[in-house]
Amino acid sequence: MPSRYELANAIRVLSMDAVQKAQSGHPGAPMGMADIAEVLWNDFLQHNPANPNWNDRDRFVLSNGHGSMLVYSLLHLSGYDLPLEELKNFRQLHSKTPGHPELGYTPGVEITTGPLGQGISTAVGMALAERMLGAQFNRDGHDIVDHYTYCFMGDGCMMEGVSHETCSLAGTLGLGKLVAFWDDNGISIDGHVEGWFTDDTPKRFESYGWHVISHVDGHDPEAIKLAIEAAQAEDQKPTLICCKTTIGFGSPNKSGSHDCHGAPLGDDEVAATRKFLNWEPGPFEIPADVYAGWDAKEKGASAEKSWNEKFEAYKAAYPEDAAEYERRVIKGELPADFAAKADAFIQECHKNPQKLASRKASQNTIAAYNKLLPEMVGGSADLAGSNLTMWEGSKPVSGVNADGNYIYYGVREFGMSTIMNGMSAHGGFINYGATFLMFQQYAANAVRMSALMKLRNVFVYTHDSIGQGEDGPTHQPIEVLGTLRMTPNLNTWRPCDATETAVAWKSAIEETDRPSALVFSRQGIDTVERADDQVANIAKGGYILKDCAGTPDVILIATGSEVPVTVEAADKLSASGKKVRVVSMPSTSLFDQQDAEYRQSVLPLEVSARVAVETAHVDFWWKYVGIDGRVVGMNSFGESAKGPDLLEYFGFTVDNIVATAEELLD
Repeated sequence: MPSRYELANAIRVLSMDAVQKAQSGHPGAPMGMADIAEVLWNDFLQHNPANPNWNDRDRFVLSNGHGSMLVYSLLHLSGYDLPLEELKNFRQLHSKTPGHPELGYTPGVEITTGPLGQGISTAVGMALAERMLGAQFNRDGHDIVDHYTYCFMGDGCMMEGVSHETCSLAGTLGLGKLVAFWDDNGISIDGHVEGWFTDDTPKRFESYGWHVISHVDGHDPEAIKLAIEAAQAEDQKPTLICCKTTIGFGSPNKSGSHDCHGAPLGDDEVAATRKFLNWEPGPFEIPADVYAGWDAKEKGASAEKSWNEKFEAYKAAYPEDAAEYERRVIKGELPADFAAKADAFIQECHKNPQKLASRKASQNTIAAYNKLLPEMVGGSADLAGSNLTMWEGSKPVSGVNADGNYIYYGVREFGMSTIMNGMSAHGGFINYGATFLMFQQYAANAVRMSALMKLRNVFVYTHDSIGQGEDGPTHQPIEVLGTLRMTPNLNTWRPCDATETAVAWKSAIEETDRPSALVFSRQGIDTVERADDQVANIAKGGYILKDCAGTPDVILIATGSEVPVTVEAADKLSASGKKVRVVSMPSTSLFDQQDAEYRQSVLPLEVSARVAVETAHVDFWWKYVGIDGRVVGMNSFGESAKGPDLLEYFGFTVDNIVATAEELLD
């Protein structure tokens, strides 16, 4: 049987060989963390290489994702469907070994990491999901939800602000099944970190309420093993294991230096490293006994079989709970009657129109749909009373009671969004989290990562425009909507009333392979009239709200709170003899996904006179109005005044919309 040292060296040589062959990558972290990984994966990690999606597996997150060859080596060696040829194709087009770990590319990769700090933050979400599912489904003698979340992270993750946000909350919530390993090697890209990172990290995490194990030799397997055992013994607090390591361990001339952080070692140094490690096999050659020492297929199959037996006993004792667990966690399905009941609520909104802010319409919808979906979990970044995300059945999640459906995230917009990503990747929940639209920019990279991973999240954004009023331009988003709409795999909605809001929420919940951004007003919005047969077209993202006989002279396009004033402008234009069509466009994302025939039926190419109306930056709308069209929108930041005064000042009035249309038609 190979020694632990030899097993860890397999990670080191595979990592340096792959980076050398690709002529790009980061060998330092995999080589430095190889001993920690060997102990964790061979002695503790519960997983089944033959079934990477076994739902009660432990989760492993590589937050310092630039060291991706670490996880690829681990997956290959332990028996996942990641053949050696894929390691040889590291960082090449369409390989299963991209430069950073990508969810969906590589069997066994739990989450996309790369932007530092987000891996540990999504790990917090995974650990929170485990704890909440356990509180909801475990029964005395039947712990069917019982797994750990392990996370590797480096100095860069510790410096990123989002790790402070989420690790603070993890301590408050007492996530005892979260174990993080800090690769304390003192090196970042620019060199030794003493000039820019001198935090007392153990004390910082102790202040968060974490269990901290300091001064662990990251190259001593026995010390690492004792630290993990101590972490598992503490079930009331998350644990940080501070591992002192040498970056690029095994490289005789470059270890301990930033020279091995983000560049190949070079042929001569690779050869010298092999000699230093006493590793005789050539590039990408792993001895059979080393493969045997790593192979986790038999152990993994046994672990899953044991869990299946536990679940059968649970099913016999609690058949209804087991059926619900299967629906939510194993199959990820919505209740069979959700669509019909949601459609009934949409019709109720349609039949009973009322003037209200779309954020209030959202709250009404949250209440209606939460009653249908026990897996819905909401939250807000300290703005529950403004975002209107709570309802009468909201139950807070706390450090003493995880059996809730509402998370107080505190002022942590970025952290909230990354935690949502982790919960969605874990499975078992449909997450929504809210803040003001302006503060989406704090969380923008997490939203982008959600879209990149195609995770079902519902990002709720209120106070969507200059109509927000007196708080002024710091709180009035101008450019954010355009950014959201240009993000691939993200469905962005800006509804004009309760009916469109209910449709937007239903669409977001039913959309299983992408997130949605739902954007709502602070101010009340006048009601709009629509025919019964128009309701079904709302889900297509854009539809004819008001039409004329024959081909229109001009088409007015509007979203959200600007729809009613645009309808009034259309009435005035019609009274002067113009043929006018009004298109409500609550989701350009969904409209763009429709076939050409439908899009042509709504926005016929032969009608070039088009005006778009929205309290956001004008640039986004040229794709719909064309070079001959006009946009009533924003080219500047807002001002501080009452919302109605600002809307008039910036030209969102009937008269200005009419004048703009008439200018086109003259």
